[in-house]
Amino acid sequence: MAGTSSATGEPGRTTGEAPVRPRREQAQEQDAPAAIGSRVKRLRKERELTQRQLAEPAYTAAYVSTLEAGKVRPSEAALRHIAERLGVAHEELATGRPTHIATALRMELADAQRLLAVEDAADARAAYEQILGRAERYGLTQERAAALVGLGECALEAGELTDALDRFRAAEHALAGEPLPARARAVRGRSVAHYLAGELRYSCYLLESAIDELNTSGLHDPGALLQLYTASIAPYMDMGAHARAAQAAELALALVPQVSDPALVATMHRTVARTLIAEGRADAAQTSLARATELYQQLQIRTELAHCHWMRGYVCAQHDDLVRAETELRTAHSMLVSKRAALYVSQVEVELADVLRRRGKSTEAAELLESLLAGLKPGRGAVHAGGAHRLLGLIAEEAGDAEAAELHYATALSLLEQTGAAGDLADICRLLGDLLRGEGRTEAALNAYRTGLGHRAEPGTTTLGPAPARPPFAPWA
Repeated sequence: MAGTSSATGEPGRTTGEAPVRPRREQAQEQDAPAAIGSRVKRLRKERELTQRQLAEPAYTAAYVSTLEAGKVRPSEAALRHIAERLGVAHEELATGRPTHIATALRMELADAQRLLAVEDAADARAAYEQILGRAERYGLTQERAAALVGLGECALEAGELTDALDRFRAAEHALAGEPLPARARAVRGRSVAHYLAGELRYSCYLLESAIDELNTSGLHDPGALLQLYTASIAPYMDMGAHARAAQAAELALALVPQVSDPALVATMHRTVARTLIAEGRADAAQTSLARATELYQQLQIRTELAHCHWMRGYVCAQHDDLVRAETELRTAHSMLVSKRAALYVSQVEVELADVLRRRGKSTEAAELLESLLAGLKPGRGAVHAGGAHRLLGLIAEEAGDAEAAELHYATALSLLEQTGAAGDLADICRLLGDLLRGEGRTEAALNAYRTGLGHRAEPGTTTLGPAPARPPFAPWA
């Protein structure tokens, strides 16, 4: 199955995960008599107070001694008295957390998110790591999970998919006791990581399961649903499940009036443009991309702005405006290189190489593709590695090197069969069949065509199971 991890053989699971204690258990540890007693003793000594000085006038030195030894849980009144004598907030003494630490960490999370949007992912990663350490120290589960999701998004941008999966999964575990909407961002991140690894079916499974849970359990959170519907469009399209992608786009668009986060809305507009292109609605796609670009410019999210240029280049290439397509794709490429978004850089390079080949710049295209493939690690971007070999096969065939073309087509077929990308599989089988037929190898050509027909005949509704439940309400109402 596409969603099976090579590390463990189990769907959606990798090694290296530390067990995550439930939030309630962490809180109990912080509030335990031994922990409170230890804090009282440490703070008393820092302030050079005796037990008698701390206790008077309401309590005795013996009581403070017993409390510091962890043998008694102090009453609320005792805690407030001791906190006042020590000059600390009651909350800090009771829980070990400095006053307003959660608020401070949320502000730092916003700053880290901004770093990821406009600067290098490595800087954002360092910020998230610091936040994670402090959130773990103080037992702040929500902030810990947010930092883990941020680290997962940094790993996605860098193309480190295994690390991304570990981070997103740890965030989901941390929030295991929370309602699904709180986990939606982590679920979306994990599905994107599986998608980028070429595990299209498992990516769809994760998203559809979450959508079903939201729609059937009464957890009608528009923001969570928008994230999940938007994320499902790309794997649906690559699997050839165009009807399902169009339905997801329709529902996502209908949810927009209920969503206040402009970044979510912008991502939806950028992603929906792909379904509009597939329907031949180029003008509508350009309008959607223009709206996404406007929002991303306001938010200064450089990676997503690059994605808009990338998609605009794709639209131009589909309509044979190759000069403009090359300009848009080079702009996207430059922006992503500056952000060190390694895996996204590789994806844009495949699109750019196709445009270069069509413009007669086959040597430059081949050099770009060879460099791309040399830099791709196993398990990263199988769909795009397959696309690179497909283009190298076309370049070799156009140069009259049938042997090299066949080798590249066969390699592309092998890569794409791992992903379930039905449309791409059918196309590569057609190219291979045409090549073999041209060499007079009729039986081998027929086998290639049959293979392609078999993949094309797999409708998404059959390969993916029943479609997710629609919301039990009209999203636009």
